[in-house]
Amino acid sequence: MFLRFALLAALMLPGAVPGVAQAQQKANQLFGAKTTPSPHRPAPIGSYAKGCAAGLVQLPETGPSWQAMRLSRNRNWGHPETIRFLQDLSVAAQQIGWRGLYIGDISQPRGGPMVSGHASHQIGLDADIWMLPPQRLNLSRAEREKISSIPVRSADQRSVTRNWTASHHALLRAAASDDRVDRIFVAAAVKIEMCRSARSSDTRWLQKIRPVAGHDTHFHVRLKCPPGSGGSCQTQTPTVQELSKGGNGCDETLTWWVTDYLNPPKQTGPKPPPQPRPRGPRDYTMADLPAACHQVLTE
Repeated sequence: MFLRFALLAALMLPGAVPGVAQAQQKANQLFGAKTTPSPHRPAPIGSYAKGCAAGLVQLPETGPSWQAMRLSRNRNWGHPETIRFLQDLSVAAQQIGWRGLYIGDISQPRGGPMVSGHASHQIGLDADIWMLPPQRLNLSRAEREKISSIPVRSADQRSVTRNWTASHHALLRAAASDDRVDRIFVAAAVKIEMCRSARSSDTRWLQKIRPVAGHDTHFHVRLKCPPGSGGSCQTQTPTVQELSKGGNGCDETLTWWVTDYLNPPKQTGPKPPPQPRPRGPRDYTMADLPAACHQVLTE
């Protein structure tokens, strides 16, 4: 709460309001150029796909139960709660038989839009975790640039591959059962398999497992706004409770991903006129982001 007011107060100081020139600059270029975090108390600002983050901390490159991957991207920064969660989950991974976790992108040092890749990961509360069980946790920086994860979803997107194991299920269940987690994005085929193999007596946690395209080699964990974030952080809506109508999400909305999504029904009637491409995170200027992001960027 203190940081939120401190940032807002700072914005009212002379010279703190961005000029017209900076307000129109591409936000991803400005945030992508920052190599260190802002000197503020930790705070996620805005939404997962339109915001920034103050006072982020760096996940150590290597720990007793994890390694951060693709270090050249400098995206192993997150809110302290995110870093604690990842370290806790890596211990849980060892308890199910993995050596630990290979952890992909979290956020840039000050969050914000990225010049490549993700639309989200902007406020330090998103993290990608590889589906590849680590064989060892002493990879060099060079090895971490070359090694790749494994697909657990088939090329036709309808089923899991032989790479999918019961330990993957156990790891995702451990992540989804953590109260800090808002939702977890996986390939639709992964959710379908998890629904099929989950014990019928305990499936409520599955509502946090959400099908999304493009997640065949990793799963994407999204945390809730941490306590004390105040109004600066916007947790995603609709909630998983609303999306699943109070159930576990193993319903016709899930089946859609391997039916109409892959083979859309033919349209009848006149073809609608082409629509302009919607603006996305790589189009955002500083004027599109919350006002406090200027202070995060410039201090």
